Amino acid sequence: MDGRSPLLTSAPLCQARTRAGTSCRCPAVRGRARCRLHGGASGSGAPSGERNGVFRHGGRTVEAAALRRAASRIIRECAVR
Repeated sequence: MDGRSPLLTSAPLCQARTRAGTSCRCPAVRGRARCRLHGGASGSGAPSGERNGVFRHGGRTVEAAALRRAASRIIRECAVR
């Protein structure tokens, strides 16, 4: 044996990939697929909802799409003449 605890050698490893393309060799946090460095720690990740800044701007609504189509039609008609 190389001096490591059998609990450490049998622990599941982190599923993240390093920048070199190899897999991370740290043990995963219990109940998660990632180690503490790759997002397995409690509280890691972005907050949910409005606290994350995910706001709707209205640029993809039905009304906005209709307005863009109408403007494109007018521009095309002006370009033909």
